[in-house]
Parts: sequence; C-alpha cells; structure tokens
Amino acid sequence: MLCPAKDYETGIAAINHGADAIYIGANQFGAREDAGNSLADIDKLVNYAHPYFVRVYVTVNTIIYDDEIDKVKSLIENLHKIGVDAIIIQDMAILEMDLPPIPIFASTQTHNDSVDKVKFLESAGFKRVILARELALNEIKEISNYTNIELEAFVHGALCVSYSGQCYFSQAITGRSANRGACSQPCRSSYDLVDVSGKVLIKNKHLLSLKDLNLSNHLADLIDSGITSFKIEGRLKDISYVKNVTSHYNKLLNKIIENNQNLKRASSGYCEINFTSDPERSFNRGFTTHFVSGRQKEQSSMDTQKSVGKKLGIVTEIGKGWFTIKSKDVLVNGDGICFINPKGVLTGLRVNWVEGSKLFPFGDLNDLKIGVEIYRNHDHEFSNALKNSNKIRWLRCEIKAQQTETDLIFTIIDEDKHSVSISVSEKFDNALNAEKAVENIVIQLSKSGDTIFKVQKVDVTMNNPVFIPTSTINQIRRNLIEMLINKRIELFNKSVSIRLSSDNPFISSKLTFKGNVSNQLSKAFYNRHGVSSIDNAFEIEKVPEAELMVTRYCIKYEIGICPSKQGGKQTGELYLRDNNNLYPLEFDCKNCIMKVKSPKE
Repeated sequence: MLCPAKDYETGIAAINHGADAIYIGANQFGAREDAGNSLADIDKLVNYAHPYFVRVYVTVNTIIYDDEIDKVKSLIENLHKIGVDAIIIQDMAILEMDLPPIPIFASTQTHNDSVDKVKFLESAGFKRVILARELALNEIKEISNYTNIELEAFVHGALCVSYSGQCYFSQAITGRSANRGACSQPCRSSYDLVDVSGKVLIKNKHLLSLKDLNLSNHLADLIDSGITSFKIEGRLKDISYVKNVTSHYNKLLNKIIENNQNLKRASSGYCEINFTSDPERSFNRGFTTHFVSGRQKEQSSMDTQKSVGKKLGIVTEIGKGWFTIKSKDVLVNGDGICFINPKGVLTGLRVNWVEGSKLFPFGDLNDLKIGVEIYRNHDHEFSNALKNSNKIRWLRCEIKAQQTETDLIFTIIDEDKHSVSISVSEKFDNALNAEKAVENIVIQLSKSGDTIFKVQKVDVTMNNPVFIPTSTINQIRRNLIEMLINKRIELFNKSVSIRLSSDNPFISSKLTFKGNVSNQLSKAFYNRHGVSSIDNAFEIEKVPEAELMVTRYCIKYEIGICPSKQGGKQTGELYLRDNNNLYPLEFDCKNCIMKVKSPKE
C-alpha cells in the first residue's frame, strides 16, 4: 500500500496507520507545486520509515525545461544520498542523465495504458510502471501477462477526467500546466452543454468533474490481475484524511493476506488504531469504481465539485428552525451537513444542537424540503478521533536470557526473525531470592519505552539465578534494541537499479505535442529509440485547434444518450460552454473516447 504525504508529519501519520510505502514531493519538480518538501524533511522521513521496511519514493514527475536539467540531476543525486528508495518520473530526459543507481518508476503521467507502452518502459530501464487509472481488470491482466515489470494501480482518491499527462486544458486557458504541477483544475468547473444551434441541453453543471475512486472491493481482483502496489491519491490531502484512508486499506489488505499464505506485506509492524476507519467520513465527492469493471454510468459529480461526505438519510419533517432525518447515524453539535437545493446547488448547514431526533442548524432552511437527501461533510466526533490518533506503529519482538557456564546471553528477536545477542561475562552474585531475581529480569526486559518495539514475550533460562542490578538489565535491553534497529536498517533491502542502455524502438516513430517533450535530453532519448519526428511540448509551443483533453469518460454515456451503447439519437455537434469560451466535443465512438478541443474563436 503506497500512501501520499503532503509533508513530513503526514508521512509519519501514514506509516503509523499502516503504509508500506510513502510518496512525497521535494521542493521542485513534483507535479504538485503546493506539496513541496525540503531534503532535510525527506531525510527524516526515510530514517523513520526504514526500520519498518517502509519505502520512501519521491516524485520528480514534471516535464523539465532545458535550463532545469542540472537542478534535476543534482536533486536526484541528493535524494540517492539520503537513501530514497525510488524516484517517480515523467520526463525521459532523466534516463539520459548520468545518475547513481536509484530505481526509477514511470509516473501515470507517462500515459501507461497499453501492453506496448509498458513493454517499452520496461526495456528502457524502469523498475515500476504506474498504470493509467482508466484501465479495466482484463486490460491490467493483459499487461501483466506480457511484461515482468512491477505494476502499480490507483485504488482511492480524486480522479483526473483526462488520461494523465494528456491534459492541456489548464495550460490553454490559464497558462498553468498540469504537466508542470500547476493545474488550475478547469475540469472541476461548471459548464453548459449546448448543441450547434446554441440550445442548452444541460445548464451549469460540473460535467467533467468525476467522483472519487474507491476500489475497496476490488483489491483481491487487482492482485489476481498482477498489481503489486496499491496507490492512494492525495498529496494535497490533510493528515486526517491520510490517517483514515490508510487505516481503511491497511485493514482490508491484512484481511486478504490472512486468507492467502502466498501473499505478504512489504513492510513490518502492526498499528493500534483507536477509531473505526470509514472513507465516506473523509473528503469525497461520492465514489466510483471508474472503469475497473468496465464502463458505467454515474461516474460524475455533476451537482458539485466539493466534498459531500457521507449520506445520512432523507428529511422527514421540517419545523421552525429544526428538521429531522431518517438515519441510522447519530449527529452531534458541530457536525457539518449539506444537501443539493432545488436549484442544483450544494448548500451547507452547521448543526448547532441536537434535541432528541430534531436537528437545530445554523443556516437558512428555506431551500430544505421533505425527501431531500442529507450528507454529513464534517463529522465532529470522527475528526477529533482522527486528530487524537497519534500512536506509533509497533514491531513485535521477544527477548531471551540464557545462562551458560561462563556467560549470560541476551537475545532479541523481531517479528521478521532478525536477531542480535549480547554476551555478558561479568560475574554476578547468586540471588538470595531466585524467584524474585528472575521476575525482575522479566519485568525490566519487557519494557520497550518509547522505542518502535513492543516486547511480547520474555524467556529467562537460569539454572542458578543471579542478582543483576536493574540499571544493568535496563542498559542491556537498550543496547539490544539499538543493535536490532541498526541491523534492520543494515539488512533493509535498499533498492539498487542498474539501468542498461537500450535502443529498443519506441511504440511510434512520430511524437506530437502529446509526447510532452520540453528539452533536448528528452529529444535525444526518443531519437535514440527511433523517433524521427518530435514536436515541442504544448507548454513550449501552443498548438492551434488542439485536443486539450482525451478521456475515456463520455458525457453522452453519462447522461444516457450514447448512440452506440444506449440507443440514443444523434445529437449533432456538442459543446461545453463557460463564461468565456465554447469548447467543441469530439466523440470517437469506435474507440469509445471523448475529446475536448480548443475553444472556438
């Protein structure tokens, strides 16, 4: 399970709630300009993670300009020095650099949606490929069958409506590039859907805004399809979100592994969680399984791009300043609730107090009607439980004390069967009270203090019990734990990747602006792999009448008028319209994709 970290504190929270790996951005080039971190903080996170065998990956997944090449190279060299386990990249220029042997993962921004593309990336020296979010299980299985590379899939969080790395909408209308980590998210805005005559078919809806991904019920299917890493989206999400969602998937994965001896978590330790995880109680726009089981309707959150939270029930009665809802959930003072008003707008209320079944909110109830669905988008008690969930992750261990003819041997063994021993040859006096002497040894060795270990068992074997001062026992225990931590770090399977130079042909001999080539090193990479025609990236050279977005999601299918799958009537040309522009929509029914084109002049 790979979890996001906005910052050091969030990374620690993810580890303490069950993450097997963390991905985090450095101070530049991380595809989330608001989620950068210093090398010092990443270093601290690595040091915290590795004793648990948790890996730390750093995103270096923007496209790069020529004057940034040296900075990127220096950044990667520094990341390798501090022990980062891999970098996640988009720009192929990085493969042309003379770098230390740090493993490299292909970001989903490299548009990894086919067997041929993944096979090429494998031959180019990538260790892992992060697949396109739009793939179905059978497509993932096909890629797995024809490749040997590690495959990673998103399982939870916000969805880009466009194929990742292939969206130029933000760059076209605001100059803020998604491929540079500065997306303005025009897909979350509201639009009218109009026909060629200007007739409004749908007015002021979030037609491109998708619900959030939730594949909680498909983890076993993904494992069977060849996925080895489950990725949770959210490097801009707050720490409470990360705690809740990480705990949720940690519990699901542990249950799967309990029933399958062929599977094993990539990291060690167990987490004491003092709340019941529930993704619906954190930020969400409603949930979809996207295309994992094939095309489906109700993927969009047309009424709002904001979080709706958890559905509670429907309004059953309205009085003066109060109302009741039919729900199994209990609401408390301070909860935030919301509903879609008759105009189709999300309206929020705050619960001031609860009196029996009556809710007395702060806010106008004029738009509230009997039968309206109510959601809770701020759960006051749950938020407090998440805030107070700060327990660390434990590594189980046991300690043995054995008396030989010449020495006392103390051994600590962790849950991964790693062990270290200390021999004490110092002569101690025979115990006046043998039973109490052994009991004291057990008590002192059972303590683990503020370390990452929890001693589950102490076994003392002494034929002639001796009296050992408490301070001596405690020092022995501290030394054992320090030695074991050092051994775990030493034995940690530090990832080393020797990338062999390859000249296997790329999947195409021509690259349009969608190749996202923004520097000379990247051009050299593709030239070396047989690409003879390379256009500049959209960020370098704006393309007239460009496809700003290509998406497997289709508005026609979403609203039930697809001519090929739903028997809908032909509509003629359709457009998205905002306050400033008219964007032509192109429907490629043969390949079942939709395209959003540059605005009409």
